[in-house]
Amino acid sequence: MPPEVFHCHPLVTPRIPVLPRVPSKSEKKQTLQKKFHRRRMKFTKRKLIPVLVFILLIASILRLLKLTMITSSPSLPPSGSLLFRQQKCSLSSSNCRNNTGIITEKENRFLLDLVSRRIPCKLLVFGLEPQYLSLASLNDGGFTAFIDDDPEKVSTAKAIKKTRVYKVEYQTIAAEAFELLKHARENPDCAPKFHLPKLSTCKLALTNLPQEVYNTKWDVVVVDGPQGDTPDSPGRMAAIYTASILARKGNVTDILVHDVDRMIEKWFSWEFLCEKNLVSSKGRFWNFRILREPNGTKFCTI
Repeated sequence: MPPEVFHCHPLVTPRIPVLPRVPSKSEKKQTLQKKFHRRRMKFTKRKLIPVLVFILLIASILRLLKLTMITSSPSLPPSGSLLFRQQKCSLSSSNCRNNTGIITEKENRFLLDLVSRRIPCKLLVFGLEPQYLSLASLNDGGFTAFIDDDPEKVSTAKAIKKTRVYKVEYQTIAAEAFELLKHARENPDCAPKFHLPKLSTCKLALTNLPQEVYNTKWDVVVVDGPQGDTPDSPGRMAAIYTASILARKGNVTDILVHDVDRMIEKWFSWEFLCEKNLVSSKGRFWNFRILREPNGTKFCTI
């Protein structure tokens, strides 16, 4: 009988598989943040470059427009364009009643408040509407003068102490506004002067006013006449121009222009009273404050 053999396995350590290391929560968070930032940087760069180019382009265009506005004067509109067309209406139409010779309650308060702050003063009014007669009473102790082209209004105006009413005949009509503005820009005699010569060759100069008007240093000038509501009626071109000349003779003169929603009043105000002198407004009133300029050669400077 063969000997008994005992089968046995060698003593070998079993292989234990090595598991990968599990990152901690903080490490996972850092990894995700890095990936997010890399993706965000790539996205931001792609989007940022067109935006920067667009901003630089807009800035260049704005700078070019600014230089153009500074170095050039406002261009005149084509003759006969809508710029100088005044609305045709009859005195019986509701539209005329709302826009011709009528100031609203807030405009009236604005006017009265400005005049009351300067009384007693020397007050000149282009236009003889009933609402303006109260200004003469308000200006107690001062001097008030009205200028109008309507003989009926002038003859029926009630006599008020220290008040004058002058009749004037305007030599220009609203339809001529474009040519008159062009004439004023080209004619040296239309430049600002310390006094308004009676024999001025400037077509915008009112040379037929009483000498008292030229000699007075006015504190407040109101331009609400003539009506100028149709192309063939006298426009306010000459009144605005003459007011700007008279204002430069005083020390500080407030000029109030009414109906600035109309193109003639708006354009001639910008031309001869200047945007830099606009100090306040209410409704259809603009208030320009003109300082004494005895040696001025231009109405407006940039």
